[in-house]
Amino acid sequence: MEISFNQKIVLITGASRGIGKAAAQAFAGSGATVIIHYHQNKQAATYVLNSLQGIDHSIAQADLAITDDLVTMVTQVISRYNRIDILVNNAGIYEEKDMIGMDFNEFMNYWDETIRVNLTGPAILSNLVAREMKKTGGGRIVNITSRGAFRGEPDAWAYGASKAGLNATGQSMAKAIAKYGIYVYTLAPGFVETDMSAPCLKAERREEIINQSPLNRIAQPQEIANAILMLAAEGNEYLTGCILDINGASYLRS
Repeated sequence: MEISFNQKIVLITGASRGIGKAAAQAFAGSGATVIIHYHQNKQAATYVLNSLQGIDHSIAQADLAITDDLVTMVTQVISRYNRIDILVNNAGIYEEKDMIGMDFNEFMNYWDETIRVNLTGPAILSNLVAREMKKTGGGRIVNITSRGAFRGEPDAWAYGASKAGLNATGQSMAKAIAKYGIYVYTLAPGFVETDMSAPCLKAERREEIINQSPLNRIAQPQEIANAILMLAAEGNEYLTGCILDINGASYLRS
């Protein structure tokens, strides 16, 4: 299967660093025009923009927790490019807490923010983009979730719940919109060497996390990006609705 994204318009959330950055560079290297979404760090997003092969890429700011931001971002992208062919829902937040030891109001704020950013925002954005894809004859949506959706996250309840919810949202969308030529795929990584996971990969925990995989290492962002491109490529339509584990056999399910 030849993977080429010539003349494809790709919107990637959280693309100023980590998996999103690697995916942006990989898509651009395969011929796509990439929109790099960021929340706060415009400087990092601009750095990624300047690193991309090809021309006519751009950056787009939005807070995933604010619906109006998402509407504005999609409107601006459509105004400039006329369509979105591929959406990668990559952005997310992860924070470990003592769930019953913390202040209850703090717990509620943590829960609400995580669900808004990791689940509600991607669901709204997927709906907005799917409406545009329907007008132009189809497209692909790739959601980045987590093995934590399956194994549980004792120190990050909202994260586990949000990723499980995004798994279910993607499967529901896959059944609902395949008739419009829109295909939905999900990747569920384990630990990846990114800024977000860095606090969990400090010396005292790193060896234990590495030993969870028989490969005896942690995934690199490029490995996840490679899988994103594989799913987003033409010829994988019958994979719609899939949830693909990518965790180095650190957590196996059947």
